[in-house]
Amino acid sequence: MAFADLSRVFQKQAKGSAGWAEKLFAVVLLGTMIAALGIRNILPADALTPVITTLLFALAAAAAGFALLWRRKQRRTMWLDIAGVLTFVGVAISILIEPDQLVRLFTHSDQPD
Repeated sequence: MAFADLSRVFQKQAKGSAGWAEKLFAVVLLGTMIAALGIRNILPADALTPVITTLLFALAAAAAGFALLWRRKQRRTMWLDIAGVLTFVGVAISILIEPDQLVRLFTHSDQPD
């Protein structure tokens, strides 16, 4: 039976070596953190969290789109996993956004804060 074949699940990796997926995911998160630090000097503090969340969702959509273009099943699953984790992190960060922050982003007011 195909679903009972656990030989691929319990393959051993060399100790201390991270797989290709873990390295790629670390690079994506590191790139997002560097972009967030660069954006921090340009945008006001209220706009930083929504921009980071949007950046994570855009990266997740790009990873999912790349997974749909990929032909190998194992690599496709890896890209979809990365897209799912980026979406999860984006949702977790979006919890920190206060509704007042979004209102101030989309409305223009001449009144001082």
